[in-house]
Amino acid sequence: MSSTTFEPLTSSDSLSKGTYAFVSLGCPKNLVDSEKMLGTLALDGYSLVSEADGADFVIVNTCGFIETSRAESKAVIQEMLDLKKGGRTKGVIVAGCLPERLGGSLLDEMPEIDHIVGVFGRDEINKVADRLLGQQTEQRMLFRPAPIKAMDDRARLRITPDHFAYLKISEGCDRTCTFCAIPKMRGKHITKPIEMVIEEAKELVADGVRELIIVAQDTTYYGLDLYGKVRLVELLQQLNEVEGIDWIRLMYLYPVNFTDELISTIADSEKILPYLDMPLQHINDTMLKRMQRRVNRDQTVELVHKLRERIPNLVMRTTFITGFPGETDAQFEELKAFVAESKFQRMGVFPYSLEPGTPAEKLTDHLPEEVKKARCDELMELQQAIAFEFADSLVGYELDVIIDSETDEPGVFVGRTFADAPDIDGVVYIEGEQLEPGDMVPVAIAARQDYDLVGAYLGDEENEE
Repeated sequence: MSSTTFEPLTSSDSLSKGTYAFVSLGCPKNLVDSEKMLGTLALDGYSLVSEADGADFVIVNTCGFIETSRAESKAVIQEMLDLKKGGRTKGVIVAGCLPERLGGSLLDEMPEIDHIVGVFGRDEINKVADRLLGQQTEQRMLFRPAPIKAMDDRARLRITPDHFAYLKISEGCDRTCTFCAIPKMRGKHITKPIEMVIEEAKELVADGVRELIIVAQDTTYYGLDLYGKVRLVELLQQLNEVEGIDWIRLMYLYPVNFTDELISTIADSEKILPYLDMPLQHINDTMLKRMQRRVNRDQTVELVHKLRERIPNLVMRTTFITGFPGETDAQFEELKAFVAESKFQRMGVFPYSLEPGTPAEKLTDHLPEEVKKARCDELMELQQAIAFEFADSLVGYELDVIIDSETDEPGVFVGRTFADAPDIDGVVYIEGEQLEPGDMVPVAIAARQDYDLVGAYLGDEENEE
């Protein structure tokens, strides 16, 4: 789970209603919510500061997905509460998935929290801040029902680098995967209308964005609830026409609804990267059925082969769960063989986390924690060799790289190729001069450094020619 503490984006002055620090935890979808809250607070006159110590109040936007995420969220909350206890901030507001999942019991467990705000109360975060600073303690919880229309993510105050942004095209999920609590926290799938997505994309481009990273709980489901049919292809075709976008990266693609038309749209687009994030979770039919994934092994293998055949230079990212209830040694060996054969360039593995309130909680044959973790480690060890092999295959090539930042070492920058999503994949260390974040430059890949690459900027040579 990623954690982001935000740098000040507004200045504190005599007109400010108050100063606050902000910590965002969890996935990119949660980050979009954080940016929307930041925008709401800025428009209402609150000033963001970089340090919680000394701020009028602190907001922690939490993750509640699995037990490790909840534990990290509570640890950060406790850190902020300790500041409050020491008189170094006036209050702590906890927002997002953890309050949505735990409800009022979070206040019972951590009564020093001043206010809690559910996922769908994010647009009223300024009112909660007003109540905190006004010492109005009679109402400490703000929960709103899941909306029937998509929430508007425009007018965000972004904290990603200027050149890339996450674009959330829907909220919630209609899948019934037995291991997952997201529908309980995020509600049913709600599609953001195409017109709203395009307007948001244009707003982001006007703010300097060159790379749009498409996120949702279930990207390939896009449109079905709103239009009566899946309309991801139409959305992507319109995004491809937005001037100023160089890269469109697709994340969270469920393997169902992956039509031939969608594959062709990705393959033929000038801007959609040949990079697909498609969580599969397992390959054994019994496990997939117990997980209620609504896809089987043969369909998965066929889809992977079709994608590889039809999309040139495709890089695939996926995730798997080890130690799901009832997973036998033979079923795990089948998963290992599939990973070894499929050679996914990017892969994450998670030991199964028993989530209270999910259907999987009632399944039989839960496995010991040490077995789940050992299988996770074994699968990741297998994947490491595959990832290193892929990285080695790029050495000697010239690739376009988008610059993310400069390192502490003069003349050395950090960037990403088309094969690298921010924060979850590798990076490229580039030697060069006069580069700036957001530049897209040709780089000669010279070596691999663990999961990362090392290269040299070729721009000066090309300009001389």
